[in-house]
Amino acid sequence: MLQRIQVRNRWKFIFKPWEEADPWLFAACIGLTIFGGIMIRSVEINQGLIDWWRHWVTGAVGLFLAIIISRCRYQVLLEWKWPIYILINLSLIAVRFIGTTGLGAQRWINIGGFYLQPSEFAKVGMIVTLAALLHDKSVPTVANMLRMLAIMAVPWGLIFAEPNLGTSLVFGAITMGMFYWGNVNPGWLILLFSPLISVLLNNLSTPIWIAWVVVAGIIAWRSLPWPWLGTFGAVLVNVVSGHVGHLFWNVLKDYQKMRLTGFLNPEKDPLGSGYHLIQSRIAIGAGELKGRGLFHGTQTQLNFIPEQHTDFIFSAIGEELGFIGCICVLLVFWIICFRLVTIAQTANDNFGSLLAIGVLSMLIFQVFVNIGMNIGLAPVTGIPLPFLSYGNASLLSNFLGLGLVESVANQRQRKKRWN
Repeated sequence: MLQRIQVRNRWKFIFKPWEEADPWLFAACIGLTIFGGIMIRSVEINQGLIDWWRHWVTGAVGLFLAIIISRCRYQVLLEWKWPIYILINLSLIAVRFIGTTGLGAQRWINIGGFYLQPSEFAKVGMIVTLAALLHDKSVPTVANMLRMLAIMAVPWGLIFAEPNLGTSLVFGAITMGMFYWGNVNPGWLILLFSPLISVLLNNLSTPIWIAWVVVAGIIAWRSLPWPWLGTFGAVLVNVVSGHVGHLFWNVLKDYQKMRLTGFLNPEKDPLGSGYHLIQSRIAIGAGELKGRGLFHGTQTQLNFIPEQHTDFIFSAIGEELGFIGCICVLLVFWIICFRLVTIAQTANDNFGSLLAIGVLSMLIFQVFVNIGMNIGLAPVTGIPLPFLSYGNASLLSNFLGLGLVESVANQRQRKKRWN
């Protein structure tokens, strides 16, 4: 009896530092990583590759780091926000000089055979920096918001110049999500996006674009502290944006233009920009309700979709596991999002709450865009499916974000644990 108590106390001593962590969040992320390795194995079974094994090894390293981070006090990051910010910018600058080029972009650094992608880790670094800037501002002012946007614009610009359109879009989603949770006026957030909307609408319909310019002016009048000046500025910016949108379009690389427009009519270039989209839709449709069975998908096993183990892993799930398999994957992602929102609501302070929302914004945007481009509802932007797509840097950054959120959860008061 005494020996049993000692064993119980020993196990309690080992797990006590993590007793407030969120087990559902850990389990969901680990489950997706294991499942991702299985699907990568299915995609590469006829190619003799071992990316599925590397995916699991990287996931194990990421999980180890997440467990360590979850044990640490996340509040110390407040003192390290500027060193972290400087580090991510230096790493992004280093890519310009010593980075390797692949798939039309220069975004990797080769370190002993391991290709490090600083832009992936920059997402987590930006979450930390932005949370630290927002946490002590109960009602951010326009000046504070513009200052934070200017700070975030530096790493965003370096990533966009790689060029890496997908990650730069993720940066925007993280910023908007954290701004909203940080009590930034929703009208200001709409005005931030209004120039982009003007660019799109002016190319579709001039009357609709003019109506949008009027709406932007009304929003500025009602939300900005200087109504007349703010309204004039908002209208001017949207008018100019609508007319100079073609200049921004010319900044993009040719392959980025094809990715952004190809999903609207992939049959226009079935052997080029539309090939991935067409084959992905065929694969998902062929899976029907129950799928063709693991390792038995024809589109997947015959390699109709190039690089399917990365951005188009969801098409393999749809073909081999069918609608049921896709719904199960979406359900797991819903659990992750639900737990992240719960942790954000029950965090001990604003900094921890903002960290959780930053990770939520990063993950949920990637899920929506990746699955959207697999089923033909979004352009191909090179955004991976979290925990499922093959990509060492992406997987590690997701687990680093998980560790930060679990640290926030681990330091909540016990009475808040299941709220």
